[in-house]
Amino acid sequence: MPANPAAQREHAQLFPDHTSTLAETDPGFAASFADFALDETLRDVAITRHDRLLVQLGATIAVGAHTEFAVLLGAALANEVTPVEAKEVVYQAVAYVGFARTVDFLTITDDALVARGVALPLPDQRTTDPDTRLARGREVQGRIVGADRVDHMYDAASPDTVHFQRFLSGNCFGDTVARDGLDLRTRELVTFAMLVALGGADAQVRGHVASNLAVGNHRRDLLDVLTVLVPFIGYPRTLNGLAVVDDAAPATDR
Repeated sequence: MPANPAAQREHAQLFPDHTSTLAETDPGFAASFADFALDETLRDVAITRHDRLLVQLGATIAVGAHTEFAVLLGAALANEVTPVEAKEVVYQAVAYVGFARTVDFLTITDDALVARGVALPLPDQRTTDPDTRLARGREVQGRIVGADRVDHMYDAASPDTVHFQRFLSGNCFGDTVARDGLDLRTRELVTFAMLVALGGADAQVRGHVASNLAVGNHRRDLLDVLTVLVPFIGYPRTLNGLAVVDDAAPATDR
């Protein structure tokens, strides 16, 4: 039995003129997966296809899924995700996943863009320079996590660890989060997706639940992200993320 009509329509939208090889080698599994990933998980979410693909790209980087990232990247570029936005997701992953894991995804993205006739390098999205990155990063960090909290983290750091706070302000926020190409609301959704998919980062997930709320996202947005990630990152990490959301941004209608 093939995938249901709704899943087939979504597959055609994401992957025009493409037939899954799994549909030939593993047809029963492929149909069940498509029904779940391309229909059931999408029925009650408000997240747009554009944002769904961005958070799924971030999550696949976090789990180290080269093949699925390449597939989703093709779908993203065919569905209104711009080359700049796709590259920004990869750049942002360096701060949260690390360069060692991310560099291969940068190569995959560059190859995909060149194959589509996109000239590289893309326009530079940096908004800081070596003289402004620390101050600008600390300002953006304060807008997201609260200026008082940032001040407290600096004050609480010992002399031999305060450089980590400078790294966070200058590199994570100044070099990365302050970039153009994605707005803060979208960046925070992507960061949340990456951290949940990464696993073992519950404290950081909790912090970025609060950060999402601070930049205008809501509990429903976070639940939508978790919903569209289930097929790609599995239940343990998804449910761990859900536990943090339930604790840090509880439902108001219980």
